[in-house]
Amino acid sequence: MKFTSEEDTYSWAVEFGKSLQPGDKVAMFGNLGAGKTVISRGVCKGLGFEGSVCSPTYTILHEYPNNPPIFHFDLYRLEGGADLYEVGLDPDYLSQGISLIEWPERLEGNDPGLTHIIRIEILNETEREITLEKI
Repeated sequence: MKFTSEEDTYSWAVEFGKSLQPGDKVAMFGNLGAGKTVISRGVCKGLGFEGSVCSPTYTILHEYPNNPPIFHFDLYRLEGGADLYEVGLDPDYLSQGISLIEWPERLEGNDPGLTHIIRIEILNETEREITLEKI
């Protein structure tokens, strides 16, 4: 799918968010500035969360109180091959909510049980190509 504005990307993410179920884990791949946090905001809105959503770059995890709860990870600052439990990706804990994982490639082979993969390619300053894969 090609999107020509941040607003279009956000609207798509709101609709995608409505389809998610507790236990879903969404990995978002894309360069800096690709729109991963825009998608996270939209997904949270689609799940009914009305609060502020920002990238948890320095805290690694933001947990948003919602029904179901939303776990928003940003693994950018981690070394490659990070351990799942070190960053709070405890499968039993996360099965209660929806997990949004930015920079999942930092996990290098540590499988958190992903259910969806989103890949974002920057085409130019305003356009993005987004692919969604359900696993």
